[in-house]
Order: sequence, then C-alpha cells, then structure tokens
Amino acid sequence: MDAEMVEEHQFVSLDGYDIPVFSRWSYTTADPYAVTLSFRADRGSWVEWCFARDLLVAGLSGPAGEGDVRIRPDLSPDPDQMLMELESPDGYAVVEFGREAAARFVASTHTLVPLGAESAFVDVDGFIAAITKV
Repeated sequence: MDAEMVEEHQFVSLDGYDIPVFSRWSYTTADPYAVTLSFRADRGSWVEWCFARDLLVAGLSGPAGEGDVRIRPDLSPDPDQMLMELESPDGYAVVEFGREAAARFVASTHTLVPLGAESAFVDVDGFIAAITKV
C-alpha cells in the first residue's frame, strides 16, 4: 500500500529568487519511517529528498530538524505556509509549502501506518538475511 500526494504550488528560493517547482510528496509502507519529497528537475528527471516522517510531523507544530532537512514554520510570514531548508554539498534551497496540504499528507500516511506501528511493517530478519546473504 502506498499513499501519495502531488503538490504543484511549491516555490524554491534560490539566490533570493522564487521559482515555481513541480513537487511530489510520497510515502510507502515498504519504508514506513520515511517520506520522500521529490522535485522535478527536468522532464522525467526528479531530485528526491527522503527523510523521517517524524520530522514532518514535528514540523507541523514547530521548528524541527538539525541536519540536511529542517522544517521552519516559524520563519514563514504566512501562518498557512511552512518553510523547509534543504542543504547538501551541492547547494542550499528553501522550499515553501502549505501547512494544510502537509497535514493532509501526514494524515494519509497515518491511515496506512499509524505512528508507533512502523515496526510491524519492517521485516528486520529478512533485511539482515538480505544484507548478509545468509
């Protein structure tokens, strides 16, 4: 089972310029601890950022994250918007997205896998066997 939501009204701020970017939130029960935010770079080419679902949940109510992905609703002048900072060796970007849309996406993931129930969807023994080829 998968939950996916497509948002087209994201904006990325690069060097002070706001650029409309087609983006897609996705979640799969095959990786129940994570969500993926993808940005279309070129036709058919996507840049993906995968991070903890808990980070997105925490970011709905306040600043969250200390690494490459940080959610900062406190930095947005519009209470209906949230800001996400993305940082890598290749650069830095700020993404603006709607709080309500993010909350709907999070709710759809909770329908598939409630918070705290993720371990029931992970086959740890199968993973260990696969990486050790036992």
